[in-house]
Amino acid sequence: MDIDKLFKVPMLPKGGNKRKMPEAPTPEMLKRIRVDTSLPGDKNEPTLPQDSAHQKRPSVTIEEMEDEEVDRNFAPGGDADYFVEEDEEGRFFGGGLTEEQKEILNIFDKSSGEGAQEDVDFLSITSIRRLLLRLERAVNKNQDQRSKYPDDPTKFIDSEADLDSAIKALLPLSQSPVLAYPELMRFGSMELLVGLLTHENMDIVIDVVELINELTDEDVGNEGEENVAEEAGEVMKDLIESLLEKSVLELLVDNLMRLNESEEADKQGVFHILGIFENLLGFNPDLATQLVAKTKIMSWLLTRIQSKYHDENKGYAAELLSIILQTNATNRLEMGKEDGVEILLKVLSQFRRRDPVDADEAEFMDNIFDSLCSSLSESSIKKAFLEAEGPDLMVLMMKEKLQSNSRASKTLDYAMSGTASSLICEAFVEALGLKTLFSAFMGKIKKQKSAVSSPPSEDVAHILGIMSSLLSNLPSDSTARIRLLTKFVEGDYEKVDKLLEIRDNARQRLKTIDNMLEAERKQLLENGEEITSDEEDMWYLRRLDSGLFTMQTVDYILAWIFMEDDGIRAHGLRMLSRKNQTLGDIVQTLRIYHDNVDGTLESNISDEQESGPSQKDILQNLILALGHNGRIDTYSQ
Repeated sequence: MDIDKLFKVPMLPKGGNKRKMPEAPTPEMLKRIRVDTSLPGDKNEPTLPQDSAHQKRPSVTIEEMEDEEVDRNFAPGGDADYFVEEDEEGRFFGGGLTEEQKEILNIFDKSSGEGAQEDVDFLSITSIRRLLLRLERAVNKNQDQRSKYPDDPTKFIDSEADLDSAIKALLPLSQSPVLAYPELMRFGSMELLVGLLTHENMDIVIDVVELINELTDEDVGNEGEENVAEEAGEVMKDLIESLLEKSVLELLVDNLMRLNESEEADKQGVFHILGIFENLLGFNPDLATQLVAKTKIMSWLLTRIQSKYHDENKGYAAELLSIILQTNATNRLEMGKEDGVEILLKVLSQFRRRDPVDADEAEFMDNIFDSLCSSLSESSIKKAFLEAEGPDLMVLMMKEKLQSNSRASKTLDYAMSGTASSLICEAFVEALGLKTLFSAFMGKIKKQKSAVSSPPSEDVAHILGIMSSLLSNLPSDSTARIRLLTKFVEGDYEKVDKLLEIRDNARQRLKTIDNMLEAERKQLLENGEEITSDEEDMWYLRRLDSGLFTMQTVDYILAWIFMEDDGIRAHGLRMLSRKNQTLGDIVQTLRIYHDNVDGTLESNISDEQESGPSQKDILQNLILALGHNGRIDTYSQ
């Protein structure tokens, strides 16, 4: 057994107001204070320690020790507990510490636990109020001594230690939010805690940050019964409102600027601040607008994700950025004003030729892609994406066949959707994206050929989305559109055949869910229950997940290419007839698509009015043209 791994004796704290706790000694230092208990006789073995008179104790054999009274002052290393702790057979073990070392540990125990260790298994109103009163006294004492002796830390260091202990003693309050949180607000303790976020000693600030993170954790109160959890949610709401009234968001972001992540304690402080923001947004997502509008968090996050080395806080910053952009148009526009699109593309470019080194970095990459994708629903972000040569980077990523490959196709799907994306579609073709796109399309589908009944992968869904956007947005008779149609003709219409294979797989899956839904409908009618619009909407969503969405996208593509090229049309109709399908079946799918497009698939462009016909208008004209076996012109953007 290696005693170095079992015991680490803390060093004596040095003078001064240090932010970091004293470090434990290294094993080499322990070896210097440990004494070997071997009996003398071997010249290579160390002797026992000398006494205060620097005289060697007389050697004693094992036989002599059995007959003589044991010297209580003799123990390996001066272990103070060597003769105190023994097992049932009388064998001695001890604690491995000298009297001096035990005294050091006792000092640490007293400084960190004096009055702080309340019974966390049972928090009463009395004990909670005692903790809050102790905090108030510690804050007042520390403020008083700091104001009296601002240039002499030795005068207020003891009050700082008491304040540190008083803050940490409040951590167990999160275990009983219904009881503790109203007292926190009634006593004015939240105002005291928020005020400490401006404290000169960053250790105190970090203590407060850790406490607020614990008090606002999303799991607080969720472990109890339903009525208790509901009550805990109410007091949590009041606590968060109290924090917001005291400008906690601004103070926390200001402290992000103060903290130096090269220090481990500060690094943990940053982590806890990001945790607080996640807790608040999880409780109320609408706070994302307030967080970005009132603070400089957007600038800090965009700077933090550009760090050269990956660590936990860099990953956390990317996750928080994704959260505040996900459903908030105002924040997306603000991100664009901070040159966020160019920054995101710069960060993603490092994954063009390499995969993430581990799962954490892979999650970081996904969050950056998600931030970009959610932002691309805004026209100004699309413009910035085009100006920063985003389509070119995504095409290059698709060529490399790395983990970023599928994320790049997803990003292009988002960027090219909507009728405001004509220029991005043209840039995609100019970047030789068609060759890459159809190569990926054919390769992905071949992998799935054996699994006839399985749904297409997410990658294929995004590839189909890109094709759909190209057909919607490329100008009529343009070179780019002719090159696109040529891809469907070449190889004896092999791309059309693949589209029809995907369609047939989706149709089979849709038939299965339709049978299930029909049985559910019949059961409701037999029970005399009314079928509501909510149930109809739910059934439609289930159909979308079970093949209808794929059929809608494929039939939209087929409708366009059938109208564009007679050869494609003749080949496609011939292949459809082999599956007992007709052009009317495609028209029926487009009608369902048309009737529901406003609530499901319409692009959401909030900052600018889209130009050109809407998706609904295009579908209407396709249906009319196919229904009359006629032609329609493509839409010039």
